[in-house]
Amino acid sequence: MVEYLVPPARVDGSIELVPYDPQWVATFETLATDIRTALGPVATAVEHVGSTSVPGLAAKPIIDINLLVPDSADEAAYVPALEGIGYVLHLREPEWHEHRLLRPAEPRVNLHVFTAGSPEHDRMITFRDRLRTDPEAFELYLTTKQRLAAQRWEHVQDYADEKSAVVEQLLSGS
Repeated sequence: MVEYLVPPARVDGSIELVPYDPQWVATFETLATDIRTALGPVATAVEHVGSTSVPGLAAKPIIDINLLVPDSADEAAYVPALEGIGYVLHLREPEWHEHRLLRPAEPRVNLHVFTAGSPEHDRMITFRDRLRTDPEAFELYLTTKQRLAAQRWEHVQDYADEKSAVVEQLLSGS
């Protein structure tokens, strides 16, 4: 069950995809440094994931970051420090890899928190790396994103859920 601490924003329209921006890498690096500094050894990994992490891929202009901590359910170990640098806890998904999502006011960031060793984190890294190295997978994902983004969606998550079939296809090596 998802527990929303901040209600999800409604889109009620199409999804904004923008051309790849090389600045996304520098933005991620700055954010990652801030997160590592705030958390110290609690941050076991900070990885750039999602479409903004794939050179050349059009994306929603939102940096996705995976943060691994020893136990993502132990919010007291990391949430206060992240709040100290401007992040707000938006949701908890205890039944889905103990996932937590935090966002700052600016820039547009989704900070996904998982427990170190999470298979979902590994899956996201595998998918990112496949898109970075396989031109056919890149093209299939890009065309799928563009087709779906042009449709009307109530919430961004609805769009993301609709992409899951192609993500699974690419992860399976097809």
